[in-house]
Amino acid sequence: MASPASPSPLPLPDTAAGREGLEALLARPGEAVVGLDFDGTLAPIVSDPERAGAHADAVPALAQLAPLVRSVAVITGRPAEQAVLLGGFADEAGLGHLTVLGHYGAQRWDAATGELHTPEAPPGLAAARAELPAVLADAGDPPGSWTEDKGQAFAVHTRRADDPEGAFAALRGPLGGLADRHGLHLEPGRLVLEIRPRGVDKGVALTAYVEETGAGAVLYAGDDLGDLAAYDAVDRLRERGVPGLLVCSGDEVPELASRADLVVRGPGQVAALLAGIAETVRRSS
Repeated sequence: MASPASPSPLPLPDTAAGREGLEALLARPGEAVVGLDFDGTLAPIVSDPERAGAHADAVPALAQLAPLVRSVAVITGRPAEQAVLLGGFADEAGLGHLTVLGHYGAQRWDAATGELHTPEAPPGLAAARAELPAVLADAGDPPGSWTEDKGQAFAVHTRRADDPEGAFAALRGPLGGLADRHGLHLEPGRLVLEIRPRGVDKGVALTAYVEETGAGAVLYAGDDLGDLAAYDAVDRLRERGVPGLLVCSGDEVPELASRADLVVRGPGQVAALLAGIAETVRRSS
């Protein structure tokens, strides 16, 4: 297993709540859950999501940290098995305490067993998927935009469109209407519009996982609008007495960065933070 570079001293969170969350994690790591988004947090954003991959330092850092905490949960909108493959999580022996919650928690893969649990496709999704080509055509079918089918959801990407921001703006209303007609939810992100079931988000997934594991502290790191629900969940957990640390990977999404306790510069720095936490815990034990 490759080792990431020696971690620098841990950065200090900007908020009192964040500092309390980090202190609790370091003092009682065996009670802590570390929740992580995948794309933009563990993996750099790329124009083709199927070519994404975890940052070179991410898996080694996770392998250092996972045995020291109660659990690491990767919470992603991707199918769980796709995140496992792209992240290389199944190939790393040190990740026994890792769980991947795909489709915002609707799907689950546990490293300890290698088992994958997949639900049935939600009602309305097939009908919305069938109607999508007509909706895109009526909206002008912006050149360069394309659709990603995630099984339990689907997304329209505009990153490769001739006018990415213009295409995003042109499609947001029509896709919102499509979602409403079929009882689904539209989730906007960075040049991507995803349609998925209602009542399924990263906050619901994180809260359920913290309750399942009985965690006494939580760290969550994300980079996009879909992570706001997980931030909300950490805020609610704090109100219940569970210390938490909110980390933002990059500052491209002001709505997220402004709420974070700690902002780091992308997946490489997320990996460095995780490795630094692991090293600090080891030195203090």
